[in-house]
Amino acid sequence: MLAADAKAIAKLTQYKFGGDYGTAASNRSGHIYFVPDDTLLLDEAESLGIRGATDLYGGVVPHPFVKTKAITHPLVDKDADRPDGWLFKFGERIRNAVLPGYTAFCRRDARIAAGRMLPRGPIRVKDPREAGGRGQTVITAPNELDELLDRFPVDNLAHYGLVLEENLHQAATLSVGHVAVGNFSFTYYGRQRVTTNNEKRPVYGGSDLVCVRGGWGTLYQLPMTNAVRVGVEKARVYDEAANVYPGFVASRRNYDVGLGLDVNGHYGSGVFESSWRAGGATGAEVAAFAEFMRDSSVEVVEASHVEEFGRNREPPPEALASIRLDDPQDGPMIRYTVVRRIERAKRRT
Repeated sequence: MLAADAKAIAKLTQYKFGGDYGTAASNRSGHIYFVPDDTLLLDEAESLGIRGATDLYGGVVPHPFVKTKAITHPLVDKDADRPDGWLFKFGERIRNAVLPGYTAFCRRDARIAAGRMLPRGPIRVKDPREAGGRGQTVITAPNELDELLDRFPVDNLAHYGLVLEENLHQAATLSVGHVAVGNFSFTYYGRQRVTTNNEKRPVYGGSDLVCVRGGWGTLYQLPMTNAVRVGVEKARVYDEAANVYPGFVASRRNYDVGLGLDVNGHYGSGVFESSWRAGGATGAEVAAFAEFMRDSSVEVVEASHVEEFGRNREPPPEALASIRLDDPQDGPMIRYTVVRRIERAKRRT
């Protein structure tokens, strides 16, 4: 999937697709544009010759924890265990853009966090390194946290942390993002799909995006419900706050925003996590990018990336790109992209 997206980006930007980056790269001349499968660290980016956002479809951060869910919540107090480079001011800036919760880097801090949160209701505990809904457990009592911590290696806890977050009911997830390639940029919002995997469990099934030329200002001009508009604003706050980390740059900025009900039945929303790398919505992003580049009058594109599990699945006739996989982790599946609507600027007379 990453190779397919990289090939499409190369074609749209008039680059030659170079395949996997490796030892042969030393023989290449000219500017190299990267499409990584993960957010890069500063030293990794520098070794590849990446100097800024125009050199990659993704992002660069100064520390490993910055590219995970760990930065989404504050620590329990100023004396809490934390990795080098942790910035308290980031948590202060996004406090109203995320759900109530904490990040802990030791068992003591995790227990303090749970002690504060459990009287209010169930907690969703997340491994910050996981994606697609994996590595998450809902707990309702302190002993359940202890059992989870017993299975979580101490070294991993100290290095990666553990996220404890208010659990939303009847939750839906928005995809909100901004993409910049060269001098062109667009911004989008949309909803994530939920499907059933080969083990009959609910998993990520793709994203339906509404993409518009320009930045956050043009996105706000699109019609959307109040709940979605609040979610978009929280994603923007999170996006701007990330700039407090020295060396942070990103050309692909994607945010998962949860919408749902808290334990008291009150509506709540907050950014779950960031994705500064090619991800699940990238197929739809690339399809929208192609439409914008093909016709300068196109202002809005609705595009979908779809994932379906099982054998003998067939994409619809209108699918622009499809890949059939037998994934080592997820089993047989197909992925495809569809452009559902294009809106052009009205001609003036």
